Amino acid sequence: MTQVTRRGETVALSGDLPAIGTQAPDFRLTRSDLSDVSLADYAGKRKVLSIVPSLDTPTCAMSLRRFNERAADMDNTVVLNISADLPFAMARFCETEGIDQVESLSMMRDRAFASDYGVLQLTGPMAGITARAVLVLDVDNTVRYAELVPEIRQEPDYEAAIQALQGA
Repeated sequence: MTQVTRRGETVALSGDLPAIGTQAPDFRLTRSDLSDVSLADYAGKRKVLSIVPSLDTPTCAMSLRRFNERAADMDNTVVLNISADLPFAMARFCETEGIDQVESLSMMRDRAFASDYGVLQLTGPMAGITARAVLVLDVDNTVRYAELVPEIRQEPDYEAAIQALQGA
């Protein structure tokens, strides 16, 4: 079982991130307009999956802002911010912060995403929501980059994710 830490305390996760070179599992997530989406909705595009516990935390908010800044320069790429937050809260946050280059998606209807991607926190005070991770998928949904952030309160390696897009 994969583990990360939160403030130094061990947190058990539901499994492993999809491995580089494998097909990313399909998902059903919810947009801010309450419509559901899957990987097929982003066919033909490269995808950055920025998986965060909640936008109500400073590190998650910073991560969304950083990817929003970089997304404007990414051709044929969609950046998806995925969390357990409700779509209404995500939309309010994005509007307030001027986030317009990243699409926020919620697990409110289906937590299978977190299990399928191996990021569901099983223990600790945040059990039931995701750990922090970043995946880069090519246009065929093959995983080209995967990072599980070892300490939930740390930011991901943005530059490594961006560099992985060049080969995707």
